Amino acid sequence: MFHSDNLSVNTKNHLMIGSHDTVDLAREYGTPLYVLDEDLIRKNCREYKEAIETYFDGNGLVLFASKALCTMHTARITAEEGLGADVVSGGELYTLYKAGFPMEKVFFHGNNKTPDEIELAITYGVGHMVVDNRFELDLINEIAGAKGIVQNVLFRIKPGIDAHTHDFVKTGQIDSKFGFALENGEATQIHRYASTLTNIRIDGVHCHIGSQIFDVDPFCEAAKVMINFIADLYESLSLKIKILNLGGGFGIKYVAEDDPLPPTDYIKKVAETVKDIAKQRNINLPFLVFEPGRSIVAAAGITLYTVGCIKKIENIRTYVSVDGGMGDNPRYILYGSKYSAVVANNASAELVAPITIAGKCCESGDIIQENIMMPEIKVGDTLAVLSTGAYNYSMASNYNRIPRPPIVAVRGSEKKLIVKRETYDDLIKNDIL
Repeated sequence: MFHSDNLSVNTKNHLMIGSHDTVDLAREYGTPLYVLDEDLIRKNCREYKEAIETYFDGNGLVLFASKALCTMHTARITAEEGLGADVVSGGELYTLYKAGFPMEKVFFHGNNKTPDEIELAITYGVGHMVVDNRFELDLINEIAGAKGIVQNVLFRIKPGIDAHTHDFVKTGQIDSKFGFALENGEATQIHRYASTLTNIRIDGVHCHIGSQIFDVDPFCEAAKVMINFIADLYESLSLKIKILNLGGGFGIKYVAEDDPLPPTDYIKKVAETVKDIAKQRNINLPFLVFEPGRSIVAAAGITLYTVGCIKKIENIRTYVSVDGGMGDNPRYILYGSKYSAVVANNASAELVAPITIAGKCCESGDIIQENIMMPEIKVGDTLAVLSTGAYNYSMASNYNRIPRPPIVAVRGSEKKLIVKRETYDDLIKNDIL
């Protein structure tokens, strides 16, 4: 019935997440409410680690992509499971630092890191900076030199791979704001230049071809391009590249028609590709890095709402309004993203008619899902939108001055508030009269 085995229905016909009744959680903590299944997050972390152990002899590292969901609690979970992390801002970096995350296992991304962010990363001892452009490279060299250190870097490369995903989340083609292109020679040129800098150590190369990808072939093609580029750098510049970071983007199941592969299948086939090309080109196997985010936390999260106004427009549509919306889940208005939903207090009820789930913002585009088949719904029902663990809280806003929801993590029989609900005082705390 559900896309993830951490969801079930109890004898009250209520939706369960792990061993917890979602109706009880909504009653205790209020709505809107994000709920995370910590057991599933940990399970997903372990599956990725085991895949690296099995298919690449442990010669690699799994990084959690912090942008998917960055809290001190998720930082602690992923650190305990032995993962590294990638960050894309000073705020994400600071969150991990305050959570006690091992900085040597952090990779710092971004196409326009500020001088303050670079200095913060170097001060904290971030393991690797993923360089996006020459301007940034010079800044890193200058700031590292002032501190008397040599900074490990990777260069972000555009491998020219079509990932068959939404245009807004394609990142591997030449027309992208990210990284250095191969086609025009700039990727080789930046390595040549970097090798002359005294406070830079070239440690690896990185690519990321997009998000929510179901096909393994684009990842294998990217791996071929990148391992061949590593071999070319050795032949042309005598550079020995140690790390190959292939990014993330593994798809997950949001709706019934989604058909992603298990993460282990992606890693197995990519690892085979890397081994084959490395052997052909007679180079050492690199240290292999992946950056899953969505596939670790998305299915582990749900969002609970309370149904308010129900507006039936004869022969047009039925709007079911909830007490959240684009402020806590902007992905539909941004990407047209599909979701599944359940009436949590009547979880196995028969689907009878299409509805549109509308938010409460003063915006006609504030929609969570359109024309989704649902049971009969009444005012006061608890509605659960599934697979919201990634890019919901992390993309949330205070549009219309609506406070952001809290997050509750459940693990076994335990539950814990890991992010407090914002208050109206929180909304005005930085205002100045």
